[in-house]
Amino acid sequence: MNLIMNSLSIFLLLSFAFTIKADLPGVFNVKKYGAKSDGSSDISQALLSAWKEACAATGSTIVFIQKGDYALRQVDLVGPCKGDITFKLEGTLKAPTNPGDLGGDCWVRFRDVDGLKVSGGGTFDGQGEVAWKQNNCAKTANCKALPMNIRFDFVTNAMIQDITSLDSKNFHINVMGCKNITFKHVTITAPEDSANTDGIHMGRCNGVNIIDTNIGTGDDCISIGDGSQQVTISGVTCGPGHGISVGSLGKYKNEEPVVGIFVKSCQITSTSNGVRIKSWPGMYAGTASDIHFEDITMKNVSNPVLIDQTYCPWGQCNEKATSNVKLSEISFKRIKGTSATALAVKLACSRTLPCEKVELGDIDLTYSGNEGPAKSECTNVKPIVSGKLNPPGC
Repeated sequence: MNLIMNSLSIFLLLSFAFTIKADLPGVFNVKKYGAKSDGSSDISQALLSAWKEACAATGSTIVFIQKGDYALRQVDLVGPCKGDITFKLEGTLKAPTNPGDLGGDCWVRFRDVDGLKVSGGGTFDGQGEVAWKQNNCAKTANCKALPMNIRFDFVTNAMIQDITSLDSKNFHINVMGCKNITFKHVTITAPEDSANTDGIHMGRCNGVNIIDTNIGTGDDCISIGDGSQQVTISGVTCGPGHGISVGSLGKYKNEEPVVGIFVKSCQITSTSNGVRIKSWPGMYAGTASDIHFEDITMKNVSNPVLIDQTYCPWGQCNEKATSNVKLSEISFKRIKGTSATALAVKLACSRTLPCEKVELGDIDLTYSGNEGPAKSECTNVKPIVSGKLNPPGC
């Protein structure tokens, strides 16, 4: 009996502490601004009001969304703020199912915020199933972009931790112009057949860390665009999807260099590519260097190790042209596991700008299909090889 009474007392104390926490100074609970957790009442105005007051307050503040289901239309959560700000999501935010109801390229945007933290164990549910059927990018190069779940634009010194992005209509998370931003223990999920649902896409950022994160989508688990510098990806589980990619590069004018990409200790399962660098042929100039893939485990992965400088999805370019993106200082080391294709290592570099300083070391990829043993193929590159190589280096 005493044990039961003590347990009850602890439960009541914790419940009371939780209530006090939501009412503390510096905590801006959206329910105080009229938000309802009924799953159908739009809370966008309540959230914007809570954000505005939290952002204007001095010291550290918390915008708090308790457990429950909340309908949310498009919101821009904009700084600069007077102090560090935490967006604590314990509940589930649900986007409109019709992409036309969002009226922009994203659903939730954080912009111009320094010292941002997003946490709480909650979910951004993009409810993308209707939108995926409207995606016609495979048929037309000028397709209309569907809304992404979350954008981080010009955010600095940020930690994004213990959240889930579910069923985005387009990219799940887009990171643009950010500095010193970390993603840790993030879960990103969409069906394998959901088009263009990249997990995390970045561009023109410096100091991006993606750590111990689980991503399974219908496109790249992680895609690294132009201008990305000093990016570390570690402990990521990827699959299904298209693997972990640098690029695509060279599609647009005035792309900025990609420098310092480190992908290590990741597991990739049942994806259409493993670790990949891709650039468009016959398009614009660019450079990518100091890129390293190390200690990667593949399980039933097609094209586990790939440089593809003839990347031309849906036939929307001249596949016979050469890429104008220069690749150099690239290594693939300690990559092991099983390949779903006989061609386990493919390095297809540009004719006019051959790849330089490419290393292959301690590769052990097996293939058990009916196309013979695993093999490698190299074009316009002479890789430096070391350690055990299976398939043999080319």
